[in-house]
Amino acid sequence: MLARDPGADGTFVYSVKTTGVYCRPSCAARRANPKNVRFHRTAGEAERAGFRPCRRCRPEGPSPAQQQAETIAGICRQIETAAVPPRLDALAKRAGLSPYHFHRVFKAITGVTPRAYAAAYRAKRVRNALKKTGTVTEAIYGAGFNSGGRFYETSNALLGMQPGTYRDGGVDTDIRFAVGECALGSILVAQSAKGICAILLGDTPDTLLRELEDRFPRATLIGGDRAFERTIARVVAAVERPGRGLDLPLDIRGTAFQQRVWQALREIPPGTTASYTEIARRIGAPTSARAVARACAANPLAVAIPCHRVVRTDGASSGYRWGIARKRTLLGLEQ
Repeated sequence: MLARDPGADGTFVYSVKTTGVYCRPSCAARRANPKNVRFHRTAGEAERAGFRPCRRCRPEGPSPAQQQAETIAGICRQIETAAVPPRLDALAKRAGLSPYHFHRVFKAITGVTPRAYAAAYRAKRVRNALKKTGTVTEAIYGAGFNSGGRFYETSNALLGMQPGTYRDGGVDTDIRFAVGECALGSILVAQSAKGICAILLGDTPDTLLRELEDRFPRATLIGGDRAFERTIARVVAAVERPGRGLDLPLDIRGTAFQQRVWQALREIPPGTTASYTEIARRIGAPTSARAVARACAANPLAVAIPCHRVVRTDGASSGYRWGIARKRTLLGLEQ
């Protein structure tokens, strides 16, 4: 309340006995004498106690941040359903903001710019279309790309391979893999021509192999030879001594937002942790903590991208793709 933190809006309201009104935490009204202040969980609770809503901050309705989030959510749906990505000035006009302010608000809420959001969504449409349509060209133009060349410029980063290869489920792509055991249970390491593309942890080798097959249903999966055994030994060493890191080339595939989150995770020093909210701030998207959590859950490279170092704001361990017990073990090994 003293900091007028808009992030606290919606979590409580406070009332002032001398004025008879209640306010949201971010209200810009002059600070009251602490002895006259009471706190309430909801606006309804404050009104039942005999207080009326402040006319300045309107605590009985959605907060400005909530209103902005709802507006941006509508803009996102517009981008997703448009045949051609809308222009920035048109989106800003719908939001009732200047293009500059809209661009800043959109990035703060979603974590990416409107242009990057449109590109990422079109790439998702291409991935879906490539699995269904007859030709790569149909998929590219059907997803809203106005030229094949523009898509091909970024296709490897978006798909991890050429579009035709992705359409065919990774056909003609060699994925070398090996399954072993480590202190955390079963481990599968897979490597494409670009680098390590999967480090998966689990309870049984069969489960991990099925996950790899689902990821590349028509790729040629090649069991590891002696040379690859040395690679998996280095990965296992990194898993069992996670503070040392992993100095192998990685084949990292994800959306623009996921890439930013994963890069931020790799910058967390071993033996320390960061909250989802802290990571959101570091990548310039302070309101995107939930999106950061989803990016952590989508990480296919255990330990190499250390999502185990991300915890809740109170320091408690939260969800982990490979199980809370493994997350706590990894943190214990580092600390």
